[in-house]
Amino acid sequence: MEANVNPLAVILVYFDSKGDRLLYRYPYQTLGQTEVATEEQRKSRKRNPYAAANTDDLLQTPTHISAAKSQGQLQGFADDVLSALFAVKPQLCNQKFELKLNDVRFVSHPTLIPHKEQRPSNASSSISLPSAGGVTANPAPAAPSSVLAVKKQQMLINIVFALHAQASYSIVKCYHELSKRLGLALKFEEQRSGYLTEQTAHMARTHDEQQQQPLERTLELIAERCSLAQALKSIFHDLCTTGLLSTSLNQNLTLCFCLPAKAHQLHKKGSMVDPETIDRCLRALKPYHGMLLLVDFAELLDCVPPTGARMLWQLVDAYNPLISLQSMASNADLSIEHVYKLVSHLVYWAKATIIYPLCETNVYVIAPDAPLHTKSHLVEKFSTRFAGMSLFEVISDFSLPTSIGHLTTPLQQPARQGILAQMVLWMLQHHLLMQLHTYVQFMPSEDEFGDSASCGHQLRGASDDEGDQDADQDELHDGSMLSMSSQPLPVPVASINHRRDVSEDHSSLASDNIAVQPSSSHKSNFSMTASLSTENCDSIDSMEDEQKLKELLQVFNDADRAAIRRIPASLNVDDLALLVKLYQMGYFKSEHHLEEIMYFENLRRSQLLQLLDKFRDVLIIYETEDPAIASMYNNK
Repeated sequence: MEANVNPLAVILVYFDSKGDRLLYRYPYQTLGQTEVATEEQRKSRKRNPYAAANTDDLLQTPTHISAAKSQGQLQGFADDVLSALFAVKPQLCNQKFELKLNDVRFVSHPTLIPHKEQRPSNASSSISLPSAGGVTANPAPAAPSSVLAVKKQQMLINIVFALHAQASYSIVKCYHELSKRLGLALKFEEQRSGYLTEQTAHMARTHDEQQQQPLERTLELIAERCSLAQALKSIFHDLCTTGLLSTSLNQNLTLCFCLPAKAHQLHKKGSMVDPETIDRCLRALKPYHGMLLLVDFAELLDCVPPTGARMLWQLVDAYNPLISLQSMASNADLSIEHVYKLVSHLVYWAKATIIYPLCETNVYVIAPDAPLHTKSHLVEKFSTRFAGMSLFEVISDFSLPTSIGHLTTPLQQPARQGILAQMVLWMLQHHLLMQLHTYVQFMPSEDEFGDSASCGHQLRGASDDEGDQDADQDELHDGSMLSMSSQPLPVPVASINHRRDVSEDHSSLASDNIAVQPSSSHKSNFSMTASLSTENCDSIDSMEDEQKLKELLQVFNDADRAAIRRIPASLNVDDLALLVKLYQMGYFKSEHHLEEIMYFENLRRSQLLQLLDKFRDVLIIYETEDPAIASMYNNK
């Protein structure tokens, strides 16, 4: 699959009034030698004396001129055949051209380019200003017929890429886009300085001078003399090695191009990332996401034209993998839309990847396809980057899903915590770790299991009461509670009821004491009035709360409403209101992780985790990777 990304050859075909001609192609192996070698091998091969030659089916007679691939190169086609195939008619120009022959697919974008206009010396006298009535005041003399002929003459340029027939649609689309951009660049340079006319004339002259020389030598000489041939040769090598192009045409125009299927393999070998997958990932980009650079700062300028370098450096100056894109946009004094475009460009060019900003609550685990064999080049690379550290020893802490906060303690030195953060970032850059996010699914109990659910809740409340004192003792003896900071502390329901009973007993005793104590009638009447008013307010508040609870529960159906009513936290108006709000927003459908809910609803992590713990009987949580980000490197 990886070999199908590389081109087999690049071919330059030129056509004008004098006819068509294949001016240059690379690689330039000699086709005749290959055919002779194949013929000699065919003769030297042992033949079965009892085999009969089938000469009846004349349509299936093999021909020597056929498409063949030998060591990743195009062989089997003569130059005149290729020239006749790709010198298309004007009706097929300025659009996609695709041709499949046997096991080779040719793709290009034929472009019609007018020759640079050659005006006569007195051309300025032919220009006249229109009069007030719209008629020219001084009509110019008619131009000679030779000048008009030069103006109307056009030439066809066709830069063809030969690919494997099994190449995917996205790869073929990328090569067509590259051929189109090359045609537009040559058209611009031709109109500016006549660059294409000059280069094609040099190539044709070299072919005529070297007719007696081998074709391979002629093509090498063309590459030495013509800058256009050198650019095509450089483009071919860049496509086969990195997939990243930054080629200068005529020392004036810089052509930048990226082949994602090849470029992303530099960071994760074997991953086939097509532009459609990158687009799906970038459409899911949110302000709370972060960016992680995969290359050094010096390599970033290769992917942007000089006009966009200033904005890119503004973003790079504010770059920090610990903050979100929204914070980077604010620090760089850029709009979030501009940051999206710059980040999308860097991701497309395999210069950066999308992450969630690094923090203590992030949960990471070893990627299932991480290259962690003993002979991996990453082992030595990690030891060079972090002296005295072993990659296997560090990454073993993430064999199970682990947060960074569980690996640090308040007693650690800040330098040690900084080194751990750098090591995590390094492993993320090399796709050794993947981040897990927590998703929530609303799944209430069925009616037939209602009694068992309530019994299970009572058992959990009793176990919480029994283990409350032991947990308090463990907290006193535990020196670090950072590892438990992200987990909500359960509040036993029985203890709440016990506190309510105790408070009611105290209030009853206090009222009895007030009635027994001797006091003036004024004070006793005031106390009785105050107690009656308090009871009335409590009853009014309870009635209002009950009415609010009923209104909130109307969102659910009868079965879900019954399941929620069995939860003690449903009696709290604030908790139930928050649950209903998140439910109506669609956050409990396993489509939004906690970080996204926290950002869009402006909630703290502890507040959200406590809500999930209170309603754990109807909410199911699980951890998995973000599908939008993970889809980029899961396609092979």
